[in-house]
Amino acid sequence: MTTYVPQVISWPLGSIDESGGLSYARDDDSVREVMRNILLTRPGERLMRAEFGAGLLAFVHEPNNETTRHLIADVVRKSIEQWELRVQVEEVEVLPDPENLAEVRITIRYRMRFTGTPRELGLSVTLERLT
Repeated sequence: MTTYVPQVISWPLGSIDESGGLSYARDDDSVREVMRNILLTRPGERLMRAEFGAGLLAFVHEPNNETTRHLIADVVRKSIEQWELRVQVEEVEVLPDPENLAEVRITIRYRMRFTGTPRELGLSVTLERLT
């Protein structure tokens, strides 16, 4: 039995494929691109969907402390759960980078809803240094 996985065109679009059509990510690559798009888009940035996005970069000038990391984790979880319905978020972990006190490492552990496959997305954001 084959599981139907809905196809979503994710942005940015890639190049032109062999048949002359637009090339775009599929499956987990598409999910990862959409999640990055959600996290890096500021609410209000998209004209026709002003509430879209997490605004993760709004934390850039915040101190790298436990409170900020908890706020980041909360914003990441809520925005992914709201805007990327192809995944079920299982855990969001935000930890300081031990080699760069101004940076946090964000790890999102999720499960693909249509296949049940566990996946993980990681990214880093540079904040202020601890004082």
